[in-house]
Amino acid sequence: MRIRATVAAVSGALALSALAVPTAQADDSRSWSADHGFTVLQSAQGDQAKRASGATAKAAKAAKVKITSAVVNGGKPIVLAANAKKTVSFSTTATGSGLVGSAPFIWVGKSVNSGFGFGPNEKGFTCKGVNATTTTCKGTITLNPAKLKNAQAANWHVGVVAVPESGEEIQKDSVSRVKVQRLSKLTANASPEPVKKGKTITVTGKLTRANWETKKYAGYAAQPVKLQFKKKGAKSYTTVKTVKTSSTGALKATVKASVDGHWRYSFAGTASTPAVTSGADFLDAQLVVRR
Repeated sequence: MRIRATVAAVSGALALSALAVPTAQADDSRSWSADHGFTVLQSAQGDQAKRASGATAKAAKAAKVKITSAVVNGGKPIVLAANAKKTVSFSTTATGSGLVGSAPFIWVGKSVNSGFGFGPNEKGFTCKGVNATTTTCKGTITLNPAKLKNAQAANWHVGVVAVPESGEEIQKDSVSRVKVQRLSKLTANASPEPVKKGKTITVTGKLTRANWETKKYAGYAAQPVKLQFKKKGAKSYTTVKTVKTSSTGALKATVKASVDGHWRYSFAGTASTPAVTSGADFLDAQLVVRR
């Protein structure tokens, strides 16, 4: 897949009426006419030719317009479920005379021309002039995990397109980074309940994460997970031991029940998968006679 950035500019106003960064098949040779208010970042071959023939003009434009920042999702990782779209916010800042606005596109891959990405939504996109030469733009980007491979859970590039009044966009492929991760889930169950004080209990659970390719959740194998305990009335948890998940993501730990309290599992996370803590399971470490 190749990223194609298209920009619709509103002449003389510090706003962009529409912005999109669609992806197209590698053999897609579509182009937008300037008559429709759009310009297109060319393919790798076209970019090379443009750089070779117009380096001087591009340098002159770059000197006038500078992309200073791009923040997606407030700088926090974007965590995607197995089969649910997610919309996150963005803000970009650019400086230069005659600047209309700017907007980001996020992408992953070896290069912007061969990578895969998502661009800004048209609705809710706004730009504001901070001063005579600085413009800040805000909006949203929607990610669809159904279009992703599991291996694309990684640090993505945040590129930005800035548009001066001339209408010829200026692109910076990597202004910042944003992490895209696979949603994780974790369970815990302490048994038997209730249990006689001093007897052995078993705490089971399971660590799973989103599989974007199957649109389901699958066990996360061979991961260290902490078994934690909080005594009844206490304010914090203490790690009792660390166990590893099985090939199916299952967890099992045995401990002695000495006092009443809450048991849970806690996973620190990896580069592709966020940290997650299970819900707490309260266990009564007494011999209880039910009536």
